[in-house]
Amino acid sequence: QVQLVESGGGLVQAGGSLRLSCAASGRTRGTIPMGWFHQAPGKEREFVASISWSGGTTDYADSVKGRFTISRDSAKNTMYLQMTSLKPEDTAVYYCAAAFGLAAGRRPRDYAYWGQGTQVTVSS
Repeated sequence: QVQLVESGGGLVQAGGSLRLSCAASGRTRGTIPMGWFHQAPGKEREFVASISWSGGTTDYADSVKGRFTISRDSAKNTMYLQMTSLKPEDTAVYYCAAAFGLAAGRRPRDYAYWGQGTQVTVSS
């Protein structure tokens, strides 16, 4: 079974930057890391960004467009989320998710495997 190992979370001041990494290992079973979601206390898990199998297509939630960039290093089977101009409202647990097929959408149910989550805290 694929293992998704996340890193890069932490505490940062508003306006700062963080880069989250999601490294996939083990048998991928036809999946590849394709999406990032986050979940704040008391809220549902929300779509943040996705990237297609080829890396040629990306999608972003309106709240992060222009600030976050999703990418993948195929050779390392590692997906990244570069976060800039961070805001306190970005504070959440961020989850890496892997999916089957060529691309996945904004629905959590589109994804087959999830990372453990990494905490991102943005202070005012």
